[in-house]
Amino acid sequence: MVPATLDVKGTKILAKSLFKELRGSGYSPNQILSLSTELIDLVTQDLKGDESVPVTGEPPRDWRAAL
Repeated sequence: MVPATLDVKGTKILAKSLFKELRGSGYSPNQILSLSTELIDLVTQDLKGDESVPVTGEPPRDWRAAL
């Protein structure tokens, strides 16, 4: 379970772990950058209150295929 708030150190560790996992799974730096951009867009929409962005539930099973 992810805590409601992460400190700066925890956030950096999580980001580094995710990056290493994606690179280890064969994703290119450009694919990871594209994913990061999409995440920023989703967070931005969520902060703006865009109700079309799902905030709960599981991602599609084939979310990696989109990268």
